[in-house]
Amino acid sequence: MQTCLFCFHAESGSFSTDNNTEPPSRIPIKNTHQEYPSMSAPSTDKYSVILPTYNEKKNLPIITYLLAKHFEANKLNWEIVIVDDNSPDGTQTVAKQLIDLYGPEHIQLKPRAGKLGLGTAYVHGLKSVTGNFVIIMDADFSHHPSAIPQFIAKQKSKDYDIVTGTRYAGDGGVYGWDLKRKLISRGANFLAATVLRPHVSDLTGSFRLYKKEALQQIIEATKSKGYVFQMEMMVRARALGFTIGEVPISFVDRLYGESKLGGDEIIGYLKGVWTLFTTV
Repeated sequence: MQTCLFCFHAESGSFSTDNNTEPPSRIPIKNTHQEYPSMSAPSTDKYSVILPTYNEKKNLPIITYLLAKHFEANKLNWEIVIVDDNSPDGTQTVAKQLIDLYGPEHIQLKPRAGKLGLGTAYVHGLKSVTGNFVIIMDADFSHHPSAIPQFIAKQKSKDYDIVTGTRYAGDGGVYGWDLKRKLISRGANFLAATVLRPHVSDLTGSFRLYKKEALQQIIEATKSKGYVFQMEMMVRARALGFTIGEVPISFVDRLYGESKLGGDEIIGYLKGVWTLFTTV
């Protein structure tokens, strides 16, 4: 019988561990053994990951393991703040088990009453973070934790206020999308870049590292909800004078569950571009 590191049991809503086998990853990872000299010395920095979740019971144990693995391998101080929107699939039960496994100093669960939007999830999570740097990312394996050391090294290289992952520069890319969705994403970024000129190659991405103080100021100035929130965050950041670095990433379509992007979000995005063009 094959063993696994995180064996999830759907019937009981729990998982077991086996330290002999690492969970599979669908994301092509380059230079997984690369050293990052800027992180070799002891640091007082702490990195808080805000993970918004909705029906992520299957993904949450593995993404948590991978985050812990890469933070510990680089001797970084870390925590994960899980913001769950009352998932009916038992995501919160799994989150509580993760608290027992890793300890409350590393895992926090901050539930909400229901689906209230991505932007407000970050606001909710930010109230509880204890680190001086905040990482925002998806819990569905679209963003692989192996890129985080590169984000940190990039931030330290020029003391950037923000480091954002980009699918559309360097060796970044998208895997698992059909042609239609790739065209929508490319078109959305091209439209926003042409109209708003924020000098960021991937405005709709949601894998980013922020200085906590910068994120607090940007969120206070941001008015949008949903997926427009990510675009407005970058536009507001430029308007406020924050510096932004980019790291190419491999984006992979979600491993379990369904995408939350629909027609309403696309219409909202177009309205958001127009609003920012006329107000910022």
